[in-house]
Amino acid sequence: MKDFCIVGSGIAGSTIANLLAIKYSVEIFDKARGPGGRASNRRYKKNLSFDHGLQYFFYKSLKFKNFILDLKKKNILKEWPGKHLDLTFKRKEDSIKYIGLKGNNDISKYLSKNIKLNFNSKVTNIKFNSDYWTVTLNNKEQVFFKYLILTCPFPQLKTLASKHLNKRILKNNINMLPNITVMAAYKGFKKLDLSSIKFENKIISWAVQENTKNRFKSDKVLWTIQCTEKFSRKIIDLFKKSKNRYLLFILKTFEGLLGFQRKNIVFKAIHGWKFAYNKSNTKLESFWNGKKNLGVCGDWLYGPYAEDAWLSANSLYEKIKKNPPG
Repeated sequence: MKDFCIVGSGIAGSTIANLLAIKYSVEIFDKARGPGGRASNRRYKKNLSFDHGLQYFFYKSLKFKNFILDLKKKNILKEWPGKHLDLTFKRKEDSIKYIGLKGNNDISKYLSKNIKLNFNSKVTNIKFNSDYWTVTLNNKEQVFFKYLILTCPFPQLKTLASKHLNKRILKNNINMLPNITVMAAYKGFKKLDLSSIKFENKIISWAVQENTKNRFKSDKVLWTIQCTEKFSRKIIDLFKKSKNRYLLFILKTFEGLLGFQRKNIVFKAIHGWKFAYNKSNTKLESFWNGKKNLGVCGDWLYGPYAEDAWLSANSLYEKIKKNPPG
């Protein structure tokens, strides 16, 4: 029986897994097809891809700054230069933006490179058996671990583990917000001298020209288009039944903003992040129950950024060190 079962391979999951793997045996389970969580990368063709969730990394704390700069030295991350136009004038732009060398899930890949990862493995049930956990997967398989770490968004956490969590966590008023993302590749257009653009628009909040990340050379122009909070909330529970309808509507809106015509599209896709981020933060940084050998970490405890997920995972690791598993 292995020591730690980690649910989720995003920034929080891969970070806590990497820290624990120094001393314990660790295995990660994720319902997705690959690592990264909201920092996932969607491959379109060969090396052509979209960062269809988190677009870049930046730092607020010295601790995370040192982590980011260390990954830059190791060629895991690089700077994303270029023109980042903000037509909303609402938020001061971060001075330096960092991206993965091949995709923004490069951080998760790096942190979990020596750890067994199980994809397409959704955890549907957990049961504590006095000194170990029984974890049931979507294929009805059961796996057994001494300790369990959950890094899933708050609504999924409550569904999966509410009877194992104390009121301090469950009483938090967490409002996880959705995000609708569209990916499109166009032929017959020249690359714009523009890395990203934020719009003052009711449907589209901002768009990123993936070619400017210099990960590939192509005669196709790839755009990742992210919708506004209001529009995302409106359609998040509807779009799966009418994907093509909403996809074409968003692309028509984008055509009106930048002129990229739908008839020139060679690839298009839409993705919905139902629990993309939490705008606020809680008074908790992480949670560790030494009696039940259960831990919780994730960006939603801190705030909406990748750094918040990383800080939460480090906070949990410190708690485990102070109250180590028996």
